Parts: sequence; structure tokens; C-alpha cells
Amino acid sequence: MQKNVLNYLYHVVEEKPDKTAYSDGSVSLTFREVYDRCRGIASFLCAKGIYKKPVVVFMKKSPQEIAAFFGIIAGGNYYVPIDEEMPAVRIQLILDNVQTPLIICDETTIGKVGEFQAQESEIVLYDDIAGTAADAAALDRVYRAAIDTDPIYIVFTSGSTGVPKGVTACHRSVIDYIEQLSEILEFDENTVFGNQSPLYFDACLKELYPTLKFGATTYLIPKSCFSFPTTLVEYLNEHKINTICWVVSALTMVSAFGTFDVVKPEYLRTIAFGSEVFPIKQFRKWREAVPNATFTNLYGPTECTGMCCYFRADREFEDDEVIPIGRAFPNREILLLSEDGSPAADGEQGEICVRGTSLTLGYYNDPVRTGEAFVQNPLNPYYPELIYKTGDIGRYNEAGELCFVSRKDFQIKHMGHRIELGEIEANVNMLPDIKLSACIYDTARNKIVLYYVGNIEDRGLVVALKEKLPRYMVPNKVVKLENMPFTANGKIDRVALKQM
Repeated sequence: MQKNVLNYLYHVVEEKPDKTAYSDGSVSLTFREVYDRCRGIASFLCAKGIYKKPVVVFMKKSPQEIAAFFGIIAGGNYYVPIDEEMPAVRIQLILDNVQTPLIICDETTIGKVGEFQAQESEIVLYDDIAGTAADAAALDRVYRAAIDTDPIYIVFTSGSTGVPKGVTACHRSVIDYIEQLSEILEFDENTVFGNQSPLYFDACLKELYPTLKFGATTYLIPKSCFSFPTTLVEYLNEHKINTICWVVSALTMVSAFGTFDVVKPEYLRTIAFGSEVFPIKQFRKWREAVPNATFTNLYGPTECTGMCCYFRADREFEDDEVIPIGRAFPNREILLLSEDGSPAADGEQGEICVRGTSLTLGYYNDPVRTGEAFVQNPLNPYYPELIYKTGDIGRYNEAGELCFVSRKDFQIKHMGHRIELGEIEANVNMLPDIKLSACIYDTARNKIVLYYVGNIEDRGLVVALKEKLPRYMVPNKVVKLENMPFTANGKIDRVALKQM
């Protein structure tokens, strides 16, 4: 039985020591180099007596940052990634929460860490500790003492109160996730990943750990590429990237702006997407451009260690269809529950709740919010069993496939009607001249506001929507944008839209 995620590394370094593991296109690390730096950092932590503590990694996105993650785990600790692109207030809240004894920086961040209050934390340079001589005896003691429910990372998600929540995952949940995901998406030693997400999101798990499991290779695609879709596809082709697991907005940015008329991905064979609803019009463009690739819709919250549902999108969809999220990964179950905790009736909507090994340990240093989201299974009164309440609404279609309907907070009451903002967006995205769209509700003024990017003027868009939507669903205000704002993870930034 595997109880430690680093068993993947310890195995692959024996088989493929000189193969490139992680690269950003300019700097690369082989599996042997990752292994050596991992053990060096772990030995440094052991010598410092830092054990079972949160260790902050404040570095630019790089192969070295990944090696730092693994070194922290090998030392019996858990990593907390932060990044300079995060708002300063958010970084300070994270540091206040975790109270780390150590912050690992690189040359680009060492001068910035002093801007934050972390007086109890020692600050070190990655380059100064990665070459520490390995203390084999100390590392062996740490390894033998580890159990699979020990935490390995804390990643922070947004909280409704403005205070971020530190989701804490353990060896067991990550191993289970990687094993199931790898089987579903059919990763192997020839897989070449193109990583899109920042390393301080759990989305990067899809690349980081399968790379170790199979001896694959991951390219950390520069963020700048995602501002220039043609350059992005050329990067995929240059490095022969055959597997991408991206948020939908990143895929849409490529297809919506005519990129495939100029260049198409030559090597892609596996395309997984999630976190947002994929507009059918854009999905078709991708299938036409890469006809031999498999497309898989993934769904899952950070609190359940990445993704927990999947649907192989291998058929045609009607303009008004939503690609299902399908069914649960093996070794987890989806419960669709009504407000009173009973199972939703056939065809009825309910809150998506998850049970199984994939559940994380909860929110770090935050028992109140942990208790609100990780609750006793209402269908099991006989023994303690936690489920996670996602806050997402779903339903099963006639084929028995689970479909995402909306976030609870995307459901609004307007003019006496309950409305799904996602339904408005879906109808907007069907229009031929629309590239991107997002809907928000201005609660102060009781108005539905639609933001969009496209080749149609406001008045024409409203006329088109009046033919598609009931009167009470037609947006009260329509705003054309040159560019849609995105979060660091590449999703549409609805908070920024609300602030406009």
C-alpha cells in the first residue's frame, strides 16, 4: 500500500534519472535533479528541527518551486505556496493564518517578502538550501514515521467573508486522486503536459504528480502566452505537448479569436477542461481543430482534492445543451441533496455533495468554517461519516448523467422569478458574434448586468436575447468590453466585474 506521494519520485528516479521532469522552456530539471534538490531541502529542514509544520514557498513559477514543494514533504512538513501576483492583503492573511517557521524565496521574491509581517519566520533562499548534503538517516526516520493522513499542502481559496480558506490535503487524498485521474485520462510515460494553472492552485496537481508517477514531462507554460493565443499554440507545438488540463476560459481564448485559422495544435491527444461551463460553440471549434483528441469535462472542488467527476465528451451537442459532468471518479460518491438533507427526486435539482477518500482534512486553523462545509452525512445516522457540501447545484439528465446547473450564489430572485445566471450566459454564448460573456447581479439596484466581448453592439445583442429569453431574464444592462478580466487561474473574474 502506498502511503507517501513521494514514492512516485523515489521509484521514477531509478528508472529515468536523466529524463526531463519539469521545464519552463528555458530552465529544466531532470528527475535526478528534482530528487537531489528535494532531499537537500528536506535535510535542511531536519537540521533546523522543522517538522510537521506549514512551510511557505514564495517563489516565481518554476521547476525549482516544484522541487521545493517535494523537499518540504520529504522533510515531514506541508507546503503553502504564495505568489507575488496575489494581492498583498491576501498574502498577509495567509501568513497570519499559517504562522510558518520558514519562508523559502528565490532571487525575484527575496526583496519583497520584507513587505509583509512575518517576524517569527526565517527567510531563506532556495539556492542556499537546495544543495544541502542529504542526511539519509534523518530522512529515513521522517519517511518511516509518516502516515497517509499527514498533510502535504495548504492551498487557499476565496472565502465569502473576504478571508481566504486554507484547504489542507493529505497523502491519502492526493494519491487516490492521482491514481483515478491517471486511469481516466490515460496518462503514460509519453505524456507531455502543458501546465496552465499557477502553482498555488490545486489545479496543478493534474500535472505535478502524474509526471512523477509515469516519468512523464511537464512544461510550465509562461503566463504571457495566454495573452497571445497564436503564440500559445505555437508553444504547444514547439514542445510537442500532447496533454492539457485547462480551465475553460483558457481554451475559449484560443478558439474564439480565430487562432485555428492561423495555427492548430499538432500533437494534442488529451484535452481535459473544467471549472466553468464550456460554450458549445467554442467546444465545436476545438473538436474540429483537433479531431483525434479526446475531450473530458472534469468537475470538482478544491476541498475534494481536485476533480471528482468526469464526462468523456465524445458526441455532438445541441446549441442549448450543457456538457454533463458525468459521474463520480471511482472511490467517491456524489450525493444530490435537497434543502432538508434528503435525496433529490429524479430530475430535480439538488446540492452536489461528495463523500469518500478524496475529501481533504478541512480548512487550516479554521474549525468554524470547516464544520459548516464538512458535515455528517445526513443519509447515515449510524456512524461518523463526513461529506463535503460543494454549494453547487446539479441534476441528472434523462441519460442519468450528472449536469452542473449553477453555483448556489449564481441563483437569483429577480422580478419574482428564480433565475440561473448561467442560463443567460449560455444563451448569449450561442450567438455567432459573441466571443466571451459573463453575467452578474447587482443586488443594490436589483439589476442583471451582462458583460461581453464580441462583434455585436449592445442594442443588437439585447434584440437577439429578447428572441431567446423570457422578458424577466433579459439583462437590464449590457456592457461591451475590449477584454474580459480573468483571475490568476484563468477563469472569468466575476469579482472584478462586480467592482466595475
